[in-house]
Amino acid sequence: MIFKMLSPDQVMEAFKTHSLLVPTSSASAIPTSLPSIVPTQPHFEKVGQTGTKTLWVVFVIMLLSTFAFIAMSWRVPVQKRLFHVITTLITTFAAISYFAMATGDGNSFAHIIVKEAHKHVPDTVEHVFRQVFWARYVDWSVTTPLLLLDLAFLAGMDGASILVTIVADVIMVLTGLFAAFGSTDGQKWGYYTMGCIAYLVIVYQLVVSGRRSAMAKDNSTAKLFASIGGFTLILWTLYPIVWGIGDGARKWSVDAEIIAYAVLDVLAKPVFGFWLLFAHARSAESIEGFWSHGLSHEGALRVGDDE
Repeated sequence: MIFKMLSPDQVMEAFKTHSLLVPTSSASAIPTSLPSIVPTQPHFEKVGQTGTKTLWVVFVIMLLSTFAFIAMSWRVPVQKRLFHVITTLITTFAAISYFAMATGDGNSFAHIIVKEAHKHVPDTVEHVFRQVFWARYVDWSVTTPLLLLDLAFLAGMDGASILVTIVADVIMVLTGLFAAFGSTDGQKWGYYTMGCIAYLVIVYQLVVSGRRSAMAKDNSTAKLFASIGGFTLILWTLYPIVWGIGDGARKWSVDAEIIAYAVLDVLAKPVFGFWLLFAHARSAESIEGFWSHGLSHEGALRVGDDE
C-alpha cells in the first residue's frame, strides 16, 4: 500500500468538493467521517549561511591551534611532550571534523513526527526533518577521551579510575548521538537521561578520584588541576543544556545550535590546551622508558630463539 503526502490545498479542495461537514436532504446520503489526522507539508530545519560561516571560522581556529601546539612541542624534549602530543591530537581531530561539516559532509536528517490533538477539529501531524551533524559526535568520541587523559595524567589518577572515566565518556557521546536521531520523545529523552548519568560518573571520578590524586602532588599542580578541571566541568555541563534546547526541544535553529557548540568547542579545546601547556610547562615531569626511547634491544624477542 502506498501513501501519498497531501498538501493543505489538496485537503481544502477535497472538503469543498465532497462537502463532508454539510448534511444533504437526501435520505440515501451517508455522511462521510473526517480523517483523524490531517497531513501537512514536511518541515526542514537545516544549516544556513551563518552556521556555515561559523563552521569555517572554527575550522581555521582549530587548524592554527594545531600548528601552534606542534611548534610548542618542538621546544621541549620528547620526555616532556606527553601533554603536547595529546593536546595537538585534540585540535587535529576537531579541525578535521569542522572541515567535514563546513564542506557539507558529516550530516544527515533526523525524522521527527509531531502530533497534536484538537477537540473540535481533526488532529494534525507534522513531519520535521532536522539536520544533525553526526561528524560532531565522531569528533567528541575521540577528543573528549583525550581531554580526560590530559586531566587524568595531570592529577596522576590510577588506571582503574581512568578506564571508568573513559568508558563513561564514550557512553555519554554515543547516547547523545542516538538521542539526536531518535524519532520519538521517548527515545530522545531516554538516551539523553542515560548520557546525563554517564556524565555524572565522569564528574565523580574527576572531583573525587582526580582531586585526591592531585592533592598528593605539588601545590602548583594541585591548584592547576582544580582550576582547569573546574573550567572543563563547567563547559561540559553546558553541552547537554545546548543539546536539550537545540536537538532535544528544537527551540533553537540549527544555526544557533552550531554557534553555541562552536563557542564551547573553542573554549574546551584550544583555550584549554594553551592554558594547560603554558601553566604546566615548568613543572612537567619527564617520562622515560618506551615513551622516550622505544623498545630496548635488551630483552627483545627474536625469531628463532629457543627460549
